[in-house]
Amino acid sequence: MNSYHLRLVGRSTVLPHTSCPRPVIPPKTACSGCGVSACSLPIGLDSPDVSHLDALVVQRFKVKKGAALFRTGDPLRSLYTVRTGSFKTGIVSVDGREQVTGFQLSGDMLGLDAISDDAHACTAVALEDSEVCPIHFAHLESLARNLPSLQHNLTRLLSREIVQDHTLLMLMGNMSSDERLAAFLLNLSQRFSSRGYSARHFVLKMRREEIGSYLGLRLETICRGIAHLRDQGLAQIVGRNVTILDLEGLKRLVAGCRRPI
Repeated sequence: MNSYHLRLVGRSTVLPHTSCPRPVIPPKTACSGCGVSACSLPIGLDSPDVSHLDALVVQRFKVKKGAALFRTGDPLRSLYTVRTGSFKTGIVSVDGREQVTGFQLSGDMLGLDAISDDAHACTAVALEDSEVCPIHFAHLESLARNLPSLQHNLTRLLSREIVQDHTLLMLMGNMSSDERLAAFLLNLSQRFSSRGYSARHFVLKMRREEIGSYLGLRLETICRGIAHLRDQGLAQIVGRNVTILDLEGLKRLVAGCRRPI
């Protein structure tokens, strides 16, 4: 689902609650040695090629909770890998309502939405104090022309964006409210698991209203869905703490099977 400018030097920077934040410089960490195992760009690259990719990251920087990394209409300068923390992306309708379009965790890339028109189509806001690694897009594009493995990884990232869009359309069109919520929790479970965290116990960084916006559901429907999942013994959500009680049962619910098979 189920949602992306050259060398790391010095110490860390903190971004205020504004867009186009000024970075704080942290200690250098090469892409090859980064603990963000979900980051896809270095996969399959030889050590010399990874060093070229390292050189594209000028400095990672921090984004305070509630601050915008970029806003709709901002020009494309960089793609951003989330090193720590989490973000939401969204657009604002003409009547001022926010439509959440995705949630990004560590290892995910922000900014891919801007590649087609050289301007961001959405706004990315930190859900908690976070840190990103910016990669200057023009330099990345130039490097990718000479490194087929890097070009392949970029293409794979773009393909993943398309698949996520299709998944969201399926959620909106074919699933009941309980199925949407179950699919959302399953997606988070799988993403946390792929990063080495528990698949059954995790903390939601987003508010219920934001989950509802993403799933196309009202707040009261989200609250009822949480109660239904608890009553069925599938999942328990207390505050923002999630416990998956029956992982296989959640999968059956998403598949449209109301009873165990």
